[in-house]
Amino acid sequence: MKKTAVTAAVLALLWGCAAAPQEQETAESVTEETAEEKQEETMIRMIINDTEVSVAFEDNEAVSMLKQKAAEKDIHVNMHMYGGFEQVGPLGFALPADDVQMTTEAGDIVLYSSDQIVVFYGSNTWAYTKLGRITDKTQPELKQLLGSGDATVTFTAE
Repeated sequence: MKKTAVTAAVLALLWGCAAAPQEQETAESVTEETAEEKQEETMIRMIINDTEVSVAFEDNEAVSMLKQKAAEKDIHVNMHMYGGFEQVGPLGFALPADDVQMTTEAGDIVLYSSDQIVVFYGSNTWAYTKLGRITDKTQPELKQLLGSGDATVTFTAE
């Protein structure tokens, strides 16, 4: 009888020890999932000069980090006209790049050289990391908004 009670106690102790790491892993997993959910829930707005534009953002590492940075503080990018078809400006920090050769269209927003934002009102072929696309402006509206001098682009978290 004593042998059975001791065996039961040892098994209970071992069972408890084996379960503890699983509970810890579960708590860590929940914390990681919560952080990821918050990052996914972070919405950012894009404002060109004083005009807010609707953007369909890509689902990639660069956009995730851009959202994270915008949640910390607004990102203001001083853009300059380039080539008669785009505005380009330095972010002031680098984002993870996954450049692929592409032909852009008016409304495309891309990352160039890991630390510059490019917004197109025309077209170009180059290797970029796509960040998103302006969805509520036509090509003529984008040309009017971006094609007549330098611009300021602001990314702000909601």
